[in-house]
Amino acid sequence: MRSWSFLGVLALLLVNESSAFKAHDFKTCSQSGFCRRGRALSARAKEAKSSWVSPYSVDPSSVHISPNQAVFTAAVQSSLYPDIKFGLEVRIQDDGVARVRMDEVGGLRKRYDEAAAWALISEPVVSKDIKWTTGKKDTRAVYGDKKDIEVVVAHQPLRIPLLRNGKEQVVINGQGLLHMEHFRNKIEPATSTEEPAPEPEEGAEGSGESQTVLKVENPRAWFEGDTEDALFEETFSSWTDSKPKGPESLSLDINFPNHGTVYGIPQHATRLALPTTTGSDPAFTDPYRLYNSDVFEYLASSPVSLYGSIPLMHAHSTESTVAVFHVVASETWIDVSHSSEKSTETHWVSESGILDTFLLPGPTAEDVFKQYTRLTGTPVLPAHWSLGYHQCRWNYVSSDDVRTVQRRFDEDDMPVDVFWLDIEYSEDHKYFMWKDKTFPDPVEMTNDVAVNGRKMVVIVDPHLKRAQDYPAFKQASELGILVKPNSGQGEYEGWCWPGSSSWTDFFNPAAWDWWKSLFKTEETPGKWSWTKSTTDIHIWNDMNEPSVFNGPEITMPKDNIHYGGWEHRDIHNINGMLFSNLTYQAVAERTDPPTRPFVLTRAFYAGSQRFGAMWTGDNLGTWEHMAVGVKMVLANGLGGLSFAGSDVGGFFGNPEPEMLVRWYQVGAFAPFFRAHAHIDTKRREPFLLDEPYKGIVKDILRLRYTLLPVWYTAFRETTTTGMPILRPQFIMFPKDKAGFEIDDQYYIGSSGLLVKPVTEKDVREAKVYLAEDQVYYDYFTNVAHRGSAKGKEITVPAALDQLPLFIRGGSILATRERPRRASSLMKRDPFTLRVALDKSGSARGELYLDDGVSYDHIKGDFVWREFVAETKKGKKGLRLSSVDLGKAKPQEAVDGVALATYNPQNSFAESVLKDVRVEKVVVVGLSAKPASVKVEGSSEELVWEYTSGVASNEKKGGKASVLVIKDPKVLVRKDWAIVIQ
Repeated sequence: MRSWSFLGVLALLLVNESSAFKAHDFKTCSQSGFCRRGRALSARAKEAKSSWVSPYSVDPSSVHISPNQAVFTAAVQSSLYPDIKFGLEVRIQDDGVARVRMDEVGGLRKRYDEAAAWALISEPVVSKDIKWTTGKKDTRAVYGDKKDIEVVVAHQPLRIPLLRNGKEQVVINGQGLLHMEHFRNKIEPATSTEEPAPEPEEGAEGSGESQTVLKVENPRAWFEGDTEDALFEETFSSWTDSKPKGPESLSLDINFPNHGTVYGIPQHATRLALPTTTGSDPAFTDPYRLYNSDVFEYLASSPVSLYGSIPLMHAHSTESTVAVFHVVASETWIDVSHSSEKSTETHWVSESGILDTFLLPGPTAEDVFKQYTRLTGTPVLPAHWSLGYHQCRWNYVSSDDVRTVQRRFDEDDMPVDVFWLDIEYSEDHKYFMWKDKTFPDPVEMTNDVAVNGRKMVVIVDPHLKRAQDYPAFKQASELGILVKPNSGQGEYEGWCWPGSSSWTDFFNPAAWDWWKSLFKTEETPGKWSWTKSTTDIHIWNDMNEPSVFNGPEITMPKDNIHYGGWEHRDIHNINGMLFSNLTYQAVAERTDPPTRPFVLTRAFYAGSQRFGAMWTGDNLGTWEHMAVGVKMVLANGLGGLSFAGSDVGGFFGNPEPEMLVRWYQVGAFAPFFRAHAHIDTKRREPFLLDEPYKGIVKDILRLRYTLLPVWYTAFRETTTTGMPILRPQFIMFPKDKAGFEIDDQYYIGSSGLLVKPVTEKDVREAKVYLAEDQVYYDYFTNVAHRGSAKGKEITVPAALDQLPLFIRGGSILATRERPRRASSLMKRDPFTLRVALDKSGSARGELYLDDGVSYDHIKGDFVWREFVAETKKGKKGLRLSSVDLGKAKPQEAVDGVALATYNPQNSFAESVLKDVRVEKVVVVGLSAKPASVKVEGSSEELVWEYTSGVASNEKKGGKASVLVIKDPKVLVRKDWAIVIQ
């Protein structure tokens, strides 16, 4: 085993972590052989224009329809290589999604085909109502409740469109860029002693293929190019990729002929509506890259691949929303172009893998999210405390430091739920082992935090220090579960925080139980585990791209070997998800029965939403990074990963107080709310700020806690529907074209809250776009603004202590207004209902509650209420009622599990919420002062106050009327009604 000197490691780490983004550390398309080949293929097609024809075609005689009529299979041939066989399969699922698969048949080697097995929650159910019909030119299936969806497999050339009402929604191989590079053996050049093969004379007949290949007039050159480009070996900087399997890339064009805007394919630091990468005036000259990478201080506008990869793209128009989920785990480059305002062309080039693509027909955004999460799972319902405020830096230096930070939060009466520890807690970066000198009492420290109703999160990275006195490494080595080098023998060795390191291969089933055993907090005979820990410690998985400081592109060599003989190139983008998946299971299973874990991951893939939260990585303390962080969190939500946020304040840098205040406003309205900072930054905990900044941040923190019931209710919704928690304009108003590219304001779930964070210096006014003829109330002042059916931009005040936050008319919010130092101390607090009436005088809202830590909610132990304010026909006044949604909608699910046995008198409702009441009702927007306010069925007049409104000003709006009902003494868990006459 090679050892590394301390100074050498330290120098490497400082180089890696102390300077800005270095473009030379990461490939561009022009430096990636398979991307060059893919883009060159596209260039030849564009040059040839209408004469370009895909060489792939279906053999009509091979077409076979399964007995249940749902599955189409056929043989596919390429005219370039008649001897190479491909198999095509098209399945129609019971929700209308079409799955297209193509693989090489009988090839020299096997292509990686297991990506879907990791991403999908189960094998999708095939529809029983499909009938394929085969003609001379194509085979097609018509389906859907209205028989309005059609999938066509055109035979020659192969082309697969999905249509709705006769209009093409998604088209595969419409431009003829499909190319599955088949496996082949490397042909070694002739030795010097051999005679060179003679070139045939011009016009000569009978020249064989081997001779023709030597000539520039290669008949395959029109498609593949006339030179071999990095097929069997490739060098980048000082690293050489041996490519033992040779070329195996997959090129695929996916077009949206009737959709002019596309979103998704996170993670990239760019606008939500994806800018173009090709054409005469591209926003970026490189394609978007999906290749999980440790990109320190990434650029705030770039197609460069970041920490996670979700190969899901949404396409939107005023008529419909559709999507494609291209299930590939290898490095992938995606070009986006717009041939017109109404259509989008995309070109996907992946290094390896089979073609396995799901066409999601929509036709609404809500339908697309349901279709996608049926495949990959809905986001998990998190522990309630994890929605509070998280305080972190690299590093709190000792257990006393942690205690001091907690004490300072309490002295300044600032709420916080979680304190975090970065890598310096561990002895020589050997995770699970505390540094005794600075953390001599980790269990006592954690208990001191827990006694105040709080938790801790501690980092556990995937690299294991190669040291025989480190039990985790020693056990992994003995079990043979470490990633292997390209020889397939021994253990791969690279550099990370501990110096010489190896990585657990989580694709190996033998690693699973072992990894989970490490997190046990009690001693197990014959096993080593983290006994100096408690169940109040949760986990942060960082560096899991994986990050390898001395590896190509700061990651693992592509020709490393994983379980099953697969190369790292095949599974790279899935690697990090397996790490957080096993950690999530490990933390859940520390207790019996299991409790909800919190796991934060940096690397992710499709399906990672099932295992917790993510953050946007090592951002900078700049206004640009603050702004793009909002867009990135929105994009992650479109990828199914709603539990997301950016480091408040920026990971690196020392933000001025104004920037820090604005960043707290941004963070408080992200699903995951954490402040974090680099080891070289000044301490910037909110209690260290001078006034007025400290007071402003304190108010922001309290606002977050006031709104926790709104956030938790939004999380319940996303666990059942897959709809993102943060919703951009195009989801809320799909027919309003003016909102398609708006990505600096958003809505929180179905709550009706509209947020417009301020992300620019010295800004004291904000422009907010209202897409509908509806009233919007300022959350803090009750000033009413009326939108327009044609869309309307309003200007609102945005002083440093003012966050543009609005309640959409027609919404009811349930909040908890009593200040507490942690969310766990709020569970028996009363509620305030804020009723924001729409222009017709009605409103509705929801509230979901459970114990926030166990899985008892799956058994039906929860309270789920609907609040409705409406005027009965023929009657005056307003009736505000509470209805049991658990009873009204027993078929709905939480965490994807159907609730078969809901009981309104469940243990949670009868214990924790037994006496929890509504202590205040605020009704905004009444047309006149009421004469009477009573609980229905009671003759007793409630205590109330009414403030009339101020006439609306077209420019500034007008203050709405406000009715405040004091302590109506109605219980949250019960049905009731308040009548306002």
